[in-house]
Amino acid sequence: MELVALLGKNEGTMGQVSGVINHGEWDNIFLLGDSSSKNFTNKKDFEFIEISDGSIIDLKEEISKKLKGKFKGTEVALSIAGGDGKTHMALISALLSDPVGIRFTVLTKDGLVFM
Repeated sequence: MELVALLGKNEGTMGQVSGVINHGEWDNIFLLGDSSSKNFTNKKDFEFIEISDGSIIDLKEEISKKLKGKFKGTEVALSIAGGDGKTHMALISALLSDPVGIRFTVLTKDGLVFM
């Protein structure tokens, strides 16, 4: 399964994303964030996709264009621990328009959970 994760601007969300990355077996990892997130590092390989902060419609179109053709399967794991509601809505809309199914993914004290 492929992972799509939204990076936030604070350490807590970056820690959550690192945990999800490190506790899963991913075919590909795509991390989305603004320019302040591009210095994120992890021992596993990932593709960073920089996104802007435009209107929700523009953001959805930007994400759709940047993710087009990247997924091998019909379903992705999605971590939205970072970001805000506008970015969450734009990302989810872009993924469903691709179309791919989404499985929300979070790291808990009990391990990686698909919701």
